[in-house]
Amino acid sequence: MAANEFKHKSILLDESVKWLITNKDGVYVDCTMGGAGHSFGFASQLNEDGMLIGIDQDEDAIAASKKRLAPCQCRIATVKSNFKDFDAVLDSLNIEQIDGIFFDLGVSSYQLDTPERGFSYMHDGPLDMRMDKSAKLSAEYIVNNYSESELADIIHRYGEERWSKRIAAFIAAERKNKHISTTFELVEIIKKAIPKGARMDGPHPAKRTFQALRIEVNNELGILQKTMENAVARLKTGGRIGVITFHSLEDRIVKQTFAALAKGCICPPQFPVCVCGRKPQLKKVGNIVPPAEEVEENPRARSARLRFAEKC
Repeated sequence: MAANEFKHKSILLDESVKWLITNKDGVYVDCTMGGAGHSFGFASQLNEDGMLIGIDQDEDAIAASKKRLAPCQCRIATVKSNFKDFDAVLDSLNIEQIDGIFFDLGVSSYQLDTPERGFSYMHDGPLDMRMDKSAKLSAEYIVNNYSESELADIIHRYGEERWSKRIAAFIAAERKNKHISTTFELVEIIKKAIPKGARMDGPHPAKRTFQALRIEVNNELGILQKTMENAVARLKTGGRIGVITFHSLEDRIVKQTFAALAKGCICPPQFPVCVCGRKPQLKKVGNIVPPAEEVEENPRARSARLRFAEKC
């Protein structure tokens, strides 16, 4: 897909830019650049001496972002990498500390709306779900090769799906007859597995299973806590971090990590004096959700939350 066809409506854009940018000559990192929606907002606030580093593991996103960011006056560096490796990206650019860092943990509208990427239960396409198209593990491999118990576990753990065991059992039975290779094939299996009464309420019956598979394919939760800790470590004093989450699992990890980093002494309360020496790393910890008008205009914003904090 051509770079100018990469479409994604950025969520909580104004709020993110207002929070993150405090120094027009500073260095800022967008670890999930996508189509450069947020990146363009950040870069537009920077002077010629400022710098925006945009990271994404999707080649289509990189191509689109370079074009989108071309008019910006600040220094721009776009890098193909997983956001967990932003430390290495900064090292490669000889940058030690930064003024701000940002993560948008959602799947882009482009990825959801491009059938051949296999992220969406609303479009028929190959069972892929790889954010990095050069990665080996795909949703097709998981669905056809993980054991029934492994499938049930990830669908329950990452999708919080109450029918996980039934869905896994139906998948295991179906793949004995035929290799499962498309999104709609999987959707039909899930619909058969979930009782009709349960399918009538709540979101699309395949939503939770597709979320679980995407998280497993891209190891989205396994890398999150350490990445947040590393991000805070690279911030200058007064530097800021912003993270947009879209589901309770990732939001809980970010919330708990920020809370832990904002905490000082962790000695038992009966200790007369502190012996751990631990000092708070974060302050101004908070969160906001999209206003009603943004949700009405962009339904994908409904579950979004911006968590933010400042380095002590």
